[in-house]
Amino acid sequence: MRNGVSKIVKRSLVGLLITLTISIVVFWDLVSYASRQGYGQLAIIWNARPVEEFLKDPSFPDSLKARLNLIDKVRKYAIDSLGLKDTENYKTLYDQKGNEVMWVVMACKPFQMTPKQWKFPILGAVPYKGFFNQAKAIALKAELESEGWDVIVRNPGGWSTLGWFTDPILSKMLNRSEGDLANLIIHEMVHATIFVRDSVDFNENLATFIGDRGTEKFLIDSYGEHSSEFQTYMAEDEDYVKYIDHMLRGTQCLDSLYSTMREDDSREHKMVLKEMTIRSIVESLDTLSLALTRNPSRRFKDKLPNNAYFMNFRQYQSKQTVFWDEWNDKFNRNLRAYIGYLTNNYPFL
Repeated sequence: MRNGVSKIVKRSLVGLLITLTISIVVFWDLVSYASRQGYGQLAIIWNARPVEEFLKDPSFPDSLKARLNLIDKVRKYAIDSLGLKDTENYKTLYDQKGNEVMWVVMACKPFQMTPKQWKFPILGAVPYKGFFNQAKAIALKAELESEGWDVIVRNPGGWSTLGWFTDPILSKMLNRSEGDLANLIIHEMVHATIFVRDSVDFNENLATFIGDRGTEKFLIDSYGEHSSEFQTYMAEDEDYVKYIDHMLRGTQCLDSLYSTMREDDSREHKMVLKEMTIRSIVESLDTLSLALTRNPSRRFKDKLPNNAYFMNFRQYQSKQTVFWDEWNDKFNRNLRAYIGYLTNNYPFL
């Protein structure tokens, strides 16, 4: 009897080992990527120091200490006044020493506004892939471009680990204006409160909406509606919204163009039409009435944007009107009540 049980146990262990080995082989790319990401995250977290150490350090600039105090104030406001989740995030600071620490790769089909998706456990399908190693990001960009994708690599101002790790403040965040910094912190805190699987467009648009409205409320409650802090932020935001709306209209133009293309059209012909349309979108940027920027088209004087660039705006900005109408019509612009409703109706992952 004992020998029979022993054989069953051995067979089970062997079977488990075989299954584990096959899974590692089949999903090696995912396992390898997850390992590198985990190492990158932990290296930053491990080397981050408590904010209190910087505040007590006489050599740390007073201007940056003010930004650290602002983050603490924003964090508490987001929890107490907006109802976002209380975590240990943003209680430590990682010194980037002026260097970027993360690179995000985004790709889109060349003649469709359709992003490439990567699938991950728990998160589901995600239209970007992050790296803590620049060479890896550039290598993936080159690989995707060789397959015909439109690709961009960008450096995010911050990111959220959705509560799985303790997210530190990154030193480059402290260079932002008060309103911009507050917006970034609230945006990332939304991700740690509400995050729906397989719905990156929803998640990013929602975090953008709450980040915008939450920052406005924070600045008004903290400094007053006529304060320089609030007025500066609103001027920056007004310019940015005009730019976003222009790029979203550009995305629709490209959608319309691609819908008219036929399968038997040559790639060269499609590229000519695509470049003409994008150039027109870029050149018409200079017709926008921006208060803080002149001739915004100059940023693309050396290289035109591609589909991945335009898709980035759709993923973060295209649903703002939907959230605005719901917040305005159903909740009478009560942001805390709206966040409570969303939290209850969209369980975290």
